[in-house]
This record gives sequence, C-alpha cells and structure tokens, in this order.
Amino acid sequence: MLSIKTPSSGKARREVEKRAPKLVETGKKTLILHGTKTTKDLNQVLIEISDLLKGNCVRYTKKNPDIRPFENGGETSLEFFSLKTDCSIFIFGSHAKKRKNNLVIGRTYDHQIYDLVEVGVENFKSMKSFKYDKKLSPRVGSKPFIAFIGEGFESVPELKHLKEVLIDLLRGEVVENLNLAGIDHAYICTATSANTVFFTHCALRLKKSGSVVPRMELVEVGPSMDFEVRRHRLPDESLRKEAMKTASDKPKKKVKNVGGDPLKGKIGKIYVPDQQIGEMSLPDKSKGVKRERREAKRNSESTQPAPKKLKEDPEDSE
Repeated sequence: MLSIKTPSSGKARREVEKRAPKLVETGKKTLILHGTKTTKDLNQVLIEISDLLKGNCVRYTKKNPDIRPFENGGETSLEFFSLKTDCSIFIFGSHAKKRKNNLVIGRTYDHQIYDLVEVGVENFKSMKSFKYDKKLSPRVGSKPFIAFIGEGFESVPELKHLKEVLIDLLRGEVVENLNLAGIDHAYICTATSANTVFFTHCALRLKKSGSVVPRMELVEVGPSMDFEVRRHRLPDESLRKEAMKTASDKPKKKVKNVGGDPLKGKIGKIYVPDQQIGEMSLPDKSKGVKRERREAKRNSESTQPAPKKLKEDPEDSE
C-alpha cells in the first residue's frame, strides 16, 4: 500500500489547509508556460499577460517539450504543474509551422484537465507602443470591467466557450460588494467574425459631466491583439456535473448537549447541578409563627381548669 505523507511542520500544515476544498473558494491562480519553440511576439504576450494578472499568476520561463495539449499523454505535465503550483487556470504558448503564435488556455478541476481553448495571436501591440499618462496605469489588485461585444458570443459555440474561459481568467477573486472608485481599467472583447475576437485593454478616466455622475472615457493602454479561435474541447458531462456541484446550505453550528440517533432521533442532555441545601435561604415566616403561638396559647388557657383560691391569712385580715 502507498504511504500517506502528513505535514510535519506548521508551515506545511497551513499550506495543506489552504489547498483544501472550501465552501466559498478564493480567487483562481493562473500558470503561464512556454513550449519548445516561441517567437518574440509570443514571449511578449506571455510577459504582459503575467503583468496584468500580477499577484494571481505563476510564470515559468523554462521550455517544456513534454507538454502537448489536445494529445493523449501530452497533458500529464500540465496536471503535475497544476498540482505543484495550486493553479486552476493555465496558458501555454508555442509556435509551429501549422499553428503560429499559438496560445492554449485551459482550466483544471481537482488538478485534472477540465477544458481547453486554442487561439492564434495576430496583430499584437505591446503596452510600450501606447502613449498615455502613467497616472492612468491600473493598480495591482483592482477589479476590472469585462465587456463582450457581438452576437457571436451568444450564438457561436466556440466564441461562447472562449467567453467563459476569459471571464475566469480575467475577473480575479469573486466579491459581493464593490467600491466603484477602485475600478480603473476594462477589458474589451469584440467578436469581429465567427472565429476572430479583438482583445484590448483600456484605462478608465473620470471627467466632469455637470452632474453627480461623472463622465467616463476609455484610454487604450494595451496590450491589444486579435484572437483567432482554432480548436476547443468541452469538458465531459460527468466531470462537468461534478465540478458544478454546490453546497445547498452553510454548515450549521453545533448545538451544545444535542445529538442524534438513527433510532431515537434527536437526543438532548440535561445537566442538573448539585443542590447545596445548607446554603439555601429559607423564607421568612416569623409573622405566621407568632400568630400560631398566640392561638395555641389562647386554646391552652381555655382548656386548663380554674386555679384554686388561696386561703386567706388571718394576720392579713386583721
């Protein structure tokens, strides 16, 4: 039998607890990998994507010849790196004669490949090619707007799948409340055709509008590129159902001294403290006691015979 290794130090124990399943999951981390062969533009794309996802991204610069998505046996290394870095999204960049400037974006569930989308990068423009006020640069950790423009994202299956993957990649941690002052950038995705998407990154500039609501302008800060959708693989139905499971209710708090039994049902325990009779204060019945004494004395006087008369002393009579 295989031996199960348990963490021996406190730091290792805390890391294992962080990776354990939670009722409300934290933000997803992204793993960026390089293939055997890449181009200068593709390397710059991977660098700038890691800059956009700073704080929730792990980037490896070493070449990985064993990674071959969409092929049997070529995804084992991806699952290993996903388990090692605790990343649930990955981006793999490679270049070949048939598929130039190729990006594979995928998601994992329980460190197993969930789905894959393959796109080709065209008309790439780096952040350095855009001129703008550096004060408009997005801050690390701020939440973005994500806009999808075009009917293709609702009607074309490939673009619909790409939309789901991009939302998971760019949205960061899911929050319930949001401060509008912290939103300083937006990702714009426009479906220009059935298999092409124009992607750009813009900063938000607030200007006076003569009312309480400011006027908002978009300033392109890069990067921008065209995504040509090539191949995609949807998840298996059984794996999809397992990944979409959610907890019905939050775990109930444990009630003291209440348990359950399969036959008797709900069972409760009652603890009665020892009675300290010597320290108990007795009620004051002094008035009633006095009344009872008077009545008893009166009754005893009525039942007793009359006392005999004393003989008179002759000396006293004289």
